Amino acid sequence: MRLLADTVLVIHFFFVLFVVVGLCLIWIGAFRNWQWIRNFWFRILHLLAILFVAIETLFGKVCPLTTWEDLLRGTRTTQPGFIQRWVSRLLFYDFPETVFTVIYLIFAMAVILSMIVIKPTLPQKYSSKPPEPFSDT
Repeated sequence: MRLLADTVLVIHFFFVLFVVVGLCLIWIGAFRNWQWIRNFWFRILHLLAILFVAIETLFGKVCPLTTWEDLLRGTRTTQPGFIQRWVSRLLFYDFPETVFTVIYLIFAMAVILSMIVIKPTLPQKYSSKPPEPFSDT
């Protein structure tokens, strides 16, 4: 069960990495004119990922990945393994829940703003050419 719990923890880490690093790369890529950051499906998945986190937090729900990891581990009082110890240190902090709610909502607004300012390119069958950086067309 420990290996499965560690796998869920690593998936959780990569989910967080996708959301956080994804937004940074979108803004860097806009200035550097990287076309891949305008990929419609990447941008939609990125938006849905942070909206899921923000909405579940607003409703006071615990992340399903955290719940699954806890269930697989049984109890957190056991001695953590290498992966659990290091990835948990990167993911989990001891702050009031309202701090995380505010952070997730601000981050979600930043992702929504990036969708407006740095428009994704529609799939080819819907669009004839990609938009210019920071343009409305």
